[in-house]
Amino acid sequence: MLITPANRLSHIQEYYFSKKLREIRRRNAEGEGIINLGIGNPDMQPSDATIKTLIDAAIEPGNHGYQPYKGLPSLRNAMTDWYLNTYGVELNPEDEILPLMGSKEGIMHISMAFLNPGEQVLIPNPGYPTYTSITRLVGATPLYYELVEERQWQPDFEALEKQDLSRVKLMWVNYPHMPTGAPGSAELFEQIIAFGQKHRILICHDNPYSLVLNPVPMSMLAFPAAREVVLELNSLSKSHNMAGWRIGMLAGQKAYLQQVLKVKSNMDSGMFLPLQEAATEALRTPYSWHEHRNHEYRQRRKIAWQILDSLQCTYDPAQTGMFIWARIPEKAESGEAFSEKILNERRVFITPGFIFGSGGHRYIRISLCSPPHLLQEALHRMSSPEITHIS
Repeated sequence: MLITPANRLSHIQEYYFSKKLREIRRRNAEGEGIINLGIGNPDMQPSDATIKTLIDAAIEPGNHGYQPYKGLPSLRNAMTDWYLNTYGVELNPEDEILPLMGSKEGIMHISMAFLNPGEQVLIPNPGYPTYTSITRLVGATPLYYELVEERQWQPDFEALEKQDLSRVKLMWVNYPHMPTGAPGSAELFEQIIAFGQKHRILICHDNPYSLVLNPVPMSMLAFPAAREVVLELNSLSKSHNMAGWRIGMLAGQKAYLQQVLKVKSNMDSGMFLPLQEAATEALRTPYSWHEHRNHEYRQRRKIAWQILDSLQCTYDPAQTGMFIWARIPEKAESGEAFSEKILNERRVFITPGFIFGSGGHRYIRISLCSPPHLLQEALHRMSSPEITHIS
């Protein structure tokens, strides 16, 4: 390569799913018929009213120009109404909510707005890989806090207090947790907020799974002290089956959002107006629609449990979200080897837990984003005598 890349890329690899999905597409093109149970890509549609609103808005001649960086007032109002109706959280639509082009964008914007080179970021292990990659891209340093099954995948605050936290500026938390499905609780959220206050750490709560198979949706902003130290990301990707639409939001106090807007306004030119109008409609979707979606996921989860049973994996049936996180058999070498063996011998891809950090080494994750007939076919492939003795 004639031109060398920036030094910031020296510790960044191509996203695991980017490479793996490319491999699966190639192998399927060659006739292998691999079933992908790996990625959380909702296969069900948004509501009919959401789709109709997008179509109607897209054919309006005046709807194709640049839009406000802060989003339409109607969208911000819909987002704050949704926060109030879903979580009991009251936000000012003028300056306490910021529409985003997906919450993944928000991870970058927050990091650019608040982190200086050399500052540290507390990141869960296991946790969403993007927290690490973006931390490194902005020149900050990851500092991992361990989550273990024995503690229900919650932070060990005693262990954290024993560390040197003087350089820590930001902490990523994510409940319902991805990849483990561990739910949040009032006690846990209060502990996290108090920790942030004590150490002057910005708590960034990534909250896209709260409406998926989760009986009690919670926002960290529902707690009075949260406004001082908490920013919360949310998204329509999982909750409204709109992953490809790239519509998210950031909520928190005005002073923090103003800093994020400085970054965002220099990186995009506003969200397509028909998307904003469709998102406004989606946020009005009645609870019955969400319950119908969750009913479908419950049916799929039963089949996923059978798949994991056939593999002699163990899991917590109380998990929330659209994945099942499972511990591999003791005789198996690793989650990665286990996943590869299933892929090559049974033509089914299940995500290995190592991609979420060293804490996922002995785990795998199944997505519920495949229709029941594909899950049944995967179960059929897995249930032969050969596969039950995989190691």
